[in-house]
Amino acid sequence: GREAADIILWRRPKVSASILGAATAAWALFEVAEYHFLTLACYAAMIAMLTFFIWTNASAFMNLPVPRIPETILSERTAKQVILGLHRRLTWFVHRLYAIACGEDIKKFIMTVVSLYIASVVATCFSSLTLLYLVVLCTMTVPALYERYEHEVDHLVATGARDVRTHFAKMDSGVLRKIPRGKGATTAAHGTTANNVHGWHRSHVN
Repeated sequence: GREAADIILWRRPKVSASILGAATAAWALFEVAEYHFLTLACYAAMIAMLTFFIWTNASAFMNLPVPRIPETILSERTAKQVILGLHRRLTWFVHRLYAIACGEDIKKFIMTVVSLYIASVVATCFSSLTLLYLVVLCTMTVPALYERYEHEVDHLVATGARDVRTHFAKMDSGVLRKIPRGKGATTAAHGTTANNVHGWHRSHVN
């Protein structure tokens, strides 16, 4: 986690620049130049095999070391950590959607549905690779910019959140309170009304 934060916040500028440069190059090759992944993979494999063939045969005449590749490209522990991390996030996301869909909070339910609809509209405007590149680009730039301009961003977010709360309060009083609720909500409402009546009666008796 700390290493990832250092890379995202550009505290290791060489690694951060390499990741962003590699993502940009991949997006340019597949999206702009319209290379197919299989074609590019075959070209890369042919070039690598040709390079190793020439290097291996020339090493005997030029006293060069024979090229070696690591036996393990990705360790088993790292692969398990990545898979388990993805599994935890997917499980949390599904349970979160289920909890919101049960209607515990009508405001959160409406916001989630609207957000998913906006995401679906945005997804129709870009290809999957472009969306993935935009995610990488935002991940590598937005946190670093926020760390640099934290006070200005906090002020804008606070102002926007205050405006959103005002609009939701108006919508809640005008629309959401007219939506019929389930038995639990009705029971709670009757309980609240009864408590208010008993409190009014006690205050007048005293």
